[in-house]
Amino acid sequence: MSLRRVLSLAILPLSVACVQTSATMLSTAPRPAVEPSAVVIYTSADKVPGKYDEVALIDSHGDDALTSYHGMLESMRKKAGGVGANGIILASESEAGTGAKIAHALIGTSADRKGKAVAIYVYPASASVGSAQGVSSHQP
Repeated sequence: MSLRRVLSLAILPLSVACVQTSATMLSTAPRPAVEPSAVVIYTSADKVPGKYDEVALIDSHGDDALTSYHGMLESMRKKAGGVGANGIILASESEAGTGAKIAHALIGTSADRKGKAVAIYVYPASASVGSAQGVSSHQP
């Protein structure tokens, strides 16, 4: 295994660990956890292939120098799966600007990468949407 590969594998967990992700629940109906690898990322609501419920708002942030976009998405998938969502719809993503990065390097101020998404539960094609209390349902 090359040194480059070893370093990449060593740094990836750090980039995910440096991301802080929180969820604000929108649904009062509890759902069982979903494996993060099964959480599908959608770039917009019209790409969701069926009926879905909004489960939570997901907010992620981390130091731009210590995180990656991939790490932020993985952190969002993990948090969404933890609240029972099987998908996320990306809402926004921003990286620290050049000025913030320079200030961070010179005086140690924060230079955060930020992302927001909506955690959703997509119903199987054959399932009908129930009328769970406190759940916002959508159709494509």
